[in-house]
Parts: sequence; C-alpha cells; structure tokens
Amino acid sequence: MPITLLWAVDVYGRVYSLSTVGLRWERADDTLLELKRVTAGKGRCWGIGCDHHVYLNMMPSETPIRYREETYENQRWNPVDGFTDTLLPTDRWPWSDVTGMTPQPLHSFQLPSRSWEWEGDWYVDQSCGGEPSQTGGWEYAVDFPANFSPDKKWNSCVRRRRWIRYRRYTAQGTWAKIPLDNPKKPPLPLSDISCGGWEMSDQSGRYPYLWGVSQQGQVWFREGIHPRVPEGSSWEEVEVPKEVAQLSAGPGDLLWALLWDGNLLVRTGLSLDSPTGSSWEEVESPGKEIEAIHVSVGVSVVWVVTKDYKVWFRRGVNSHNPCGSGWISIGGEMMMADVGLNDQVWAVGEDHGLYFRIGVTTSEPSGNGWIPVSAQWGNSKEVVHPRSADECEFSGQLTEASKGSLLSCTDSDSELGAPNWQNGTDTPVLEAAAPSPSITEIPQEEAEELSPAPILLTPEAAGNNVPWMNVDLEGAEAARSGQAAGTSSTDKAAATYALGALETSQGFGEEDSPVWTWISDGYLCGCIFVSMFDFSLSLTPVQSAAWSKQQQQEHREEINKKPLERSNSVWVRKGALRWWRDWKPQRWVDVGVALEQSTKCDGRKDSIFFVYYTHYDEKRYLQVFINEVTALVPVLRDCHHAFAVYTAQRTKQRWPLVLAAQTETDMNDWLCLLSDCCCECRGITGPPSRQALWSTTSKGDIMVHEPSFSLESPVNTMPCDVMFWRQVPGHLRCVESNSLGLVWGIGWDGTAWVYSGRHGQEPASVGTFPPLTLFNQVFAVEFHHFLPDCLTETFLAHLSRGLPTDRPMWSDESGLKECTKGNTHPPSPQWSWVSEWAVDYNVPGGTDKEAWQYAADFPVTFHGHKTMKDFVRRRRWTRKCKITLRGPWLQVPPIPLSDISLMPCLAQSKMEQVPVWALSDKGDVLCRLGVSPQNPAGSSWLHVGTDQPFKSISIGGANQVWAIAKDGAVFYRGSVSPQNPAGECWYHIPSPPRQTLRQLSVGRTSVFAVDDNSNLWYRQGLTPSYPQGSAWELISNTVTKVSVGPLDQVWIIADGVPGFPAEPPGAVCHRLGVGPLQPKGQFWDYGIGGGWEHISVRGNSAEAPRAPHPLLPAGPPRSPLPPRPLTQVNGNAVGV
Repeated sequence: MPITLLWAVDVYGRVYSLSTVGLRWERADDTLLELKRVTAGKGRCWGIGCDHHVYLNMMPSETPIRYREETYENQRWNPVDGFTDTLLPTDRWPWSDVTGMTPQPLHSFQLPSRSWEWEGDWYVDQSCGGEPSQTGGWEYAVDFPANFSPDKKWNSCVRRRRWIRYRRYTAQGTWAKIPLDNPKKPPLPLSDISCGGWEMSDQSGRYPYLWGVSQQGQVWFREGIHPRVPEGSSWEEVEVPKEVAQLSAGPGDLLWALLWDGNLLVRTGLSLDSPTGSSWEEVESPGKEIEAIHVSVGVSVVWVVTKDYKVWFRRGVNSHNPCGSGWISIGGEMMMADVGLNDQVWAVGEDHGLYFRIGVTTSEPSGNGWIPVSAQWGNSKEVVHPRSADECEFSGQLTEASKGSLLSCTDSDSELGAPNWQNGTDTPVLEAAAPSPSITEIPQEEAEELSPAPILLTPEAAGNNVPWMNVDLEGAEAARSGQAAGTSSTDKAAATYALGALETSQGFGEEDSPVWTWISDGYLCGCIFVSMFDFSLSLTPVQSAAWSKQQQQEHREEINKKPLERSNSVWVRKGALRWWRDWKPQRWVDVGVALEQSTKCDGRKDSIFFVYYTHYDEKRYLQVFINEVTALVPVLRDCHHAFAVYTAQRTKQRWPLVLAAQTETDMNDWLCLLSDCCCECRGITGPPSRQALWSTTSKGDIMVHEPSFSLESPVNTMPCDVMFWRQVPGHLRCVESNSLGLVWGIGWDGTAWVYSGRHGQEPASVGTFPPLTLFNQVFAVEFHHFLPDCLTETFLAHLSRGLPTDRPMWSDESGLKECTKGNTHPPSPQWSWVSEWAVDYNVPGGTDKEAWQYAADFPVTFHGHKTMKDFVRRRRWTRKCKITLRGPWLQVPPIPLSDISLMPCLAQSKMEQVPVWALSDKGDVLCRLGVSPQNPAGSSWLHVGTDQPFKSISIGGANQVWAIAKDGAVFYRGSVSPQNPAGECWYHIPSPPRQTLRQLSVGRTSVFAVDDNSNLWYRQGLTPSYPQGSAWELISNTVTKVSVGPLDQVWIIADGVPGFPAEPPGAVCHRLGVGPLQPKGQFWDYGIGGGWEHISVRGNSAEAPRAPHPLLPAGPPRSPLPPRPLTQVNGNAVGV
C-alpha cells in the first residue's frame, strides 16, 4: 500500500485513501470493512467500525515491528540439590519478571491478537549486562533482591537467567481489529476517536496518543501505545464534568472536546509526564444560540463547525493559553473539518464534497479561502470531482482567488508565470501544480467586468448551475458590495480565466462520486501535497471580508500599542544566545536576541529586549521592557554561562527568563549592556548609596537595591517583587552594611573585605579597580560502614559499598546529596581549580592520622578517635578553586572570619568610630577598632574572651551585642559603650524550648533569631532597663537568614515560597505591618527568589514622612498565617 496523505469515509462506510505517490483515490482492500470515522497520525490510521470495534492500519515500512517478551528463571542453592527451582516461601516466583513480583511461566505468554505471530521459540540470553557470558546466561547474587553479576562467588546463594522470545506484527498495510481489554473492563461502544500528541516531544520517533468517546459521553485514553506495541494495551477512563459528544487531539498538547449541549471543553496540563492532563476548562460555543457540532485542533489552532454549518476559527491558542481568546467567523458551509500537517485544514462540505483551505501560514493561520479537492480514481484516468448541487455542467468565469484555488495558478506578476486552462479538459487539483497543462488567460478588458469575489461564486454571480454554491457566501457577498460601491480591481487586477465544462466521471458504479462524511490528514509526506497550493497568489483584500476587516483592525491596534516609534529607535545590539524554554519539553533553544532603544520626548531613553525563536516552524518572539526588569542574575545551569532576567510578573510566577552565552565574555557583555540600560531608564548612576540594601546569592554574586521612602512606609508599601536589584563586582559569601556608608564582606575562604566605592560620586570604570583573587574550598565527604572482622577474612573492615539504608558513600557535607570527586565542579564556570583533591584534617571534632572521624551510626556527632561502639566513619576531602576579577574591595588581613556585624544607625547620626564585631573561623569573638567613614578598614582587632566558640553575632542600636555559641546557647554582652568597646561580661539568655538557635540580628529595639529548624523567633520584653528581654515568641517558619535594620524593619531569606514547591530555596521576603505598636509585624511579602543566600538591610534608615498610623487593609495575607505563637518565660539573667 503506497504512502497516503488523506483518509476519507463515505456514507456507506467505505474507506478511501489519497496517495502521494499516484495522486489518486484508492479504496481499502478489505471490501467488507465498514468504518464510521477515522483518525490518522504519524504512520498509522485508526478507525471505528460499524461493529463498534476499533481498527488500526499501520503503514508498511522496511523496519518490522517486533516485540521482545522476556521472563526470568530464578533458582536458589541448597546443600542437598545445589541450585534448584525450589525456592523459599519469601522468595520470588520460579519464573517471574525482572522485579520478581509477577509470575511469568513460559506457557503463560499468549499473542495479544491475530495481528501477531511468533518468530521462534524461547531461548536463553547468553549475555549478562550487555556483554557475552560463559555461564550459560546465569547471573549470581547473595540473595533476592540484590545486584546480580556473572561471577559466581562462594556466597552466591541465588541465580537467575533471562529467557527471550520475539513476536512480529504482521498486519502492516491492512485494517486490523484491536482486541478488547482483558481482564480490564473495556469501554462502552465508542462513537469518536482522535489521535495526537506525537509532537509533544522533540523525539522524531515519538508515538501518538489515542483518545476515544463512548456513546454515553465518557472519555477514554488508550494506554501502552508504543513503537513496538502499536495497538496499545488497555483503556483508561478520564473523568469529565459533562457528557462529551466528540473530541480532537492535536499533534502537540492541545485537546478539545465537544459537549452534548454544544459547548466545548479544553484539557489542560497535557505533558509527557501527564499524557491525560490534569483538568478541564469550559469554553462557550461561537454562536450564543447555535450549538457546535464539530471541533478539530492542530498545533496552535482550533476550528469549529456549528449547527448552521458555519466555520469558526479560535484565535490566541497556544501551549500557554490552550483556551484561546476569541472566535473569528470563517466563510463556508461545512459539515466537519480536520487540521493536518502545519495546521493545514481539510473539510467536508454540506454538499458532501472535500475542500482544502488555502493560504494557511504561520502569520495567517485562518487562511484565505476554500478549494475543492479533485483527484483521479484508482488506476484509471478518471477524476473524482467535487459534488455539485444538481450534478450539471458549469461554464463561467472565476476571479483570481477562486481559479487560483481550483487550478493552483498565479497572476501575471508571479514568478511562475500565468498558467493556462484547456477548454473542455478537467485538470485535478492535485495535478494543477504540474507545468504541463496550459491555461489561457482572458484579456484584461473582460477581466475588468468580472466580479472580484475572492472565493467561490454565489448563485447570483454564476447563474443557476453552480457546483459549489455553499462555500464562503459571506466573502462573495462582500465582494459584490465592494464592486457595487465602485471599487476598482484594476490596480490589484487579478488575472481572470475561463473554466471549461466539467466532464462527468462514471468510475464508481452505483454513483458518480463518493458522498463523503469524514476526512483525516495522515501527516505523511504532507509537504508534497501542501506545497502544490503554496503559490504567491495576489489575492484581493475582500477575501473573507468580515474576517479580513477584523484582522486589519487588530493589526492597527497592535501598531498603536507599540511603545516605540521606529523613527526614534536604534538597534543597540543584536546577537545569538541560548534560551531555556520554559514549557515542556524543557530544553535549551538557540535564539536570536536584540536590544532596541528609543529616545522619548523628554530625552530619556527606553529599551525593549527581544528574544526571537522558532516553534513548530513558526517564528515567534518574547519581549521584555527594560523598565520592567527587576534583576539580572548570573545562574549556574548545566555548566552554561547563563543569566536570568527577572520582571515583576516573572517573579510572581517564579519563572525567570534564562539565557546563556557561548563564552563568559559574551555573557558579561550582555549583562553589562542590559544592566546599564536598566540603570539608565531608572536614573540610577554611580556606586550604591549609603541607604542601599545589600544581598548575596548562593553563587556569591553581590546584589544591591536602592530603597525609596515607600519601601518601609506603613501605607502604600512598595511590593518586594518590583524592587530593582543591580550587581556589584565581586564574589562574597555575605555582606553587611550600615547607613554611614560602611560595607564589609566575607569571602568564601573567610577573608574579610571592605567596600572601597565612593558613595554618591561618579562611577568608576571596572577596569580601574585593582584585581582581586578570591579563593574557595569545595568539599566532598567519604563515608564507610564497619563490619566485624570475624565474619570472613575476605570482607574488608569497612565495606566500601555501605548498607542499603546508609547515606551515599560520597556526598556533600549534609550527607543527603551524592557528590563524588569526579562529578563535583567549582561554584560556577568563572571559578577554576588551583589544587588537587586532598584529605582535610581541619575538621571540627578532630580526626585521626588518616583524617577519619568515627561515630556509632548516621547521623550522629563524629569524633576523631575510634571506640568499640563506632560502626561508621567519614573523612572530608577538599579542593581549592579561585576566581580573579576586578572590584571595589580591599582585603582586611590577617584573620579569617565566619560572621560580622556593623552597628546600625540613623542617617543623621555622627560617630567618630563605628563598632564592628566579628567571629573568626575558629569561633573567637573580635572587635574591630578604628573603623570610621574615613577609615572603613579600621586599624586592629581586639579579642573578646569567651569560654566556648561562637557561630553568630550581631550588634544593634545603643551598642547591644548578642551572640550565639556553637552549642546554640544565647549570650548578651553587657556594658558595651564607645568608651568601653569590648564590654565587660557575657550574660546567658535561655534559648527557645527544645530549639537550637543558629543566627540572630539585632535592630534598634528588637531582636530576631533563627533556629536549626528554620523557625523565626522574636525576643519579647526588651527595655532600656532590661535589655536581655523576657521570652521568645515564634513568628514564622521556613526562614534561613534574618536581618533587622535601624528602623526595626525585618527582612529574611525564606527557604521556600508557598505554592511553588519546585522553587529553589532562597527568596527575599519583607515583613509588613512592623511598627512601634506591632514590632513583630503581621505577614510576609515575597520578592525575588531562587538562590538568594544573604541579605542586609542595616543601612536603610530612610524613614517615610510621619503620618497617622492607619489600619491595615482587610484581606488575605500574601503569606500563610504562622502557627500559634509559643512563648517561654525567662528568669533572671545569669552573668558568665
């Protein structure tokens, strides 16, 4: 059977196929086959028979369809008989699948249908793991289940081998009946089927999905369809809110269903992971009082036929918006339509003839007009004509659009020249593209007198003998109205041709031509057929007049909405990047990018960033207004030089625009260009101000936000998702600041850095900054499990593979993520290795001489010496990497730091020396002397005595110093003053009940802390006379870092965002409702996130103008309500 393009069914249930090889209609070989409907896909066609069975016709191919059946023979060793199939009661079956859960004896395998046959008998697979084996196919293991290997060992107590048998599908090229499900309950008799979904993946050999509708209105999905199992395995019912009459599945992720009441349903959530989708959305019929009777969808189009046989097109349909935006009326009276390759449209008219929609392109998906389909029948030279109303001759003249549709010809200005029509000869549409027939052109004088109707003629224009009198009457009527109004067609002057009488064909026996009821595009070699209609026709603008008028109006609205005037626009830069496509299947796509800049009337510049891509051969683009960009952040994605573009809307959706460059230089160039445009359109110049908010990402990038009075205003507070963050050169782990312009940071290796930028002055070029070399250490932890030596001499004391319940043998420091030395990379492509892997002896808790630490089990505290109760051990490996860049930072030697805090103050404050407290990497408390705005690095460190190492420290207003020890104990430093910067003694503060604090931040009058379980606590009862407070109160959870500013404002880094479980940890959040009467605030405002590590708001002391404190507006908060507060009363402070 030749490759076919079209499948069609007539009223008698006979199936015909239109071949792209012979360009002729052929009837199915099975003359007894009667089908009601067919649906064609890639390489196959499904049909519903009059016996309510489903039939499948697979296209013949050189590659046979073979399926491999396999089963495993399992045996266990015993001392008497050796290996035997007598297994233990707890073992798997003697013959089973690979998992051992399902019994599969050889005699249980049956052919699924008569369309299959066995190729041979069962045989043993002589390979193990894909390599030849000399063990007769046996694989050995200690027990079930375990890792099998071909090596037989002394403790190999079980073995298995695989038996294989192939079966071949023999029904290619014929219609085969699909067997009913057994033992599952089959669906009730089906009334409609539709296949699609093969373009949901980028894989070229993707198989289609099959959907069905039962006579009771149920929707069914065919499971198990596979290239080696074309029939599928079973039917699965998909719940629907109402009874369905018909459905249509597109080649992508579109699925529309027609309800019994005439409305439509759209299936959402279709993807490779969820082929049946997630939910339904209802769409009203195009006509308010006229029900829809048929729907057909393609890649990004939806066509509907209503009860009055009107055709409608749904605009705005795509993967992001499967429901579309509105209906457009299309000329023509059709019974059904089918969308094929490249969204080309075929239809069955009210006269039961076949029609094709011409002019369908990516830019004009609704096309220009209908043409009848005529082709030769069988092996004869006779032609199957479109059916006419009275089967009589027609002689007359067609305008350019109609004769171009029928004959596929062009005007005199076309590159193909003007084809001719031979009087008295009927040339099929499929052969019209061939150069052999000659077409005679009517003189121009006669053409001017003809009606310029763009599609097919109406009875008034062509007389009483019109074979296609019901096609696009609206367009023709609009054309006649235009001519009556004096519209001249000489300028657009379509060439006009004469059409000879159509000869009657008698090649069908009982009737002159088939009476079609159904058509389906087979998606095979469709370009051969469609290209025959793809000519440069100079069509008149009155084609489908109502639709054209609406399209022109929408086009004018689009032009009016464009924010830039082309005369004032200049292309700043064009280039090529890669874009991470944010819908399934997600992958990197090569795109073109361009930055367009314009100058407004007031001299300010505005820009738009375009991303051009191709989707299903359709050119599309994304646009981002630069004044809407909120952040440009380098990201690590598949080792690409990538960066993310955030806007307020994309921040709310938690889906930034991710782009990647080929080289690091290209990425930095684009980042600098886009960042400069963002700052320019916002009027931001120079280095960060003294009030700026500082933050760092998990990669070490330093981000800065310039606050406004509305950021901390009690009314009309600026939302976090509209905050603009810009990058400052450098790579640091954390940054702290205050409102006097002092900024300190800590590198990944603990090195202290101080910001040397000139606040409020003209920006300095990055090239003028001194080169900085930053170092970082990457860790990988090796774990071993201990087994007693007495078990066997061949067992090593520490089993390198561990137990099934153990953590990975190579992991990160948490032990939860597998991390070997081979797959561990630097933090980003900008970093480079400077050393090899080496064991790390500087581990808390100490190590033995081989750097091992020991413990009883995972996870407990490890120690550096082995005892009799220790059964696990670990050691840490380290490797150093570095990055060299230029930035406004000066190194502060020589002590490595783990935490630092600068005292916050108001903007009008003046201090000769600014208190700076820090912790060394060993936990020692340090106080920096001589720090001032004129000398931000200070002069020397002063050691403050403690009886244990500390892990977090913070200094607030009025020299309040709080700290957390490594065991979680909280301390307050008393008597700290400008005259006594180190204070006198530590006061112990009880921690929250059953919680261990890890980080805290002190503001002007409030203290917040975070525990190991990511809970946020507030210290109650702070007064000038009792600065230690009285109790802890739980505020919120999922918090990793907290920063309290000089106005007692509270900002955090959240571990996650509600409603977005896939969002990476690290989101910037602002506590709203904070005030003198409500220091704890009320709810959270979530901002930019996904990879933020640290934030400091301790420099923002810009207070909004005082106003009466209003009540907060009622309504649901932007974050979930916190749990019921827990309080813990504190006793008297204890001096240490």
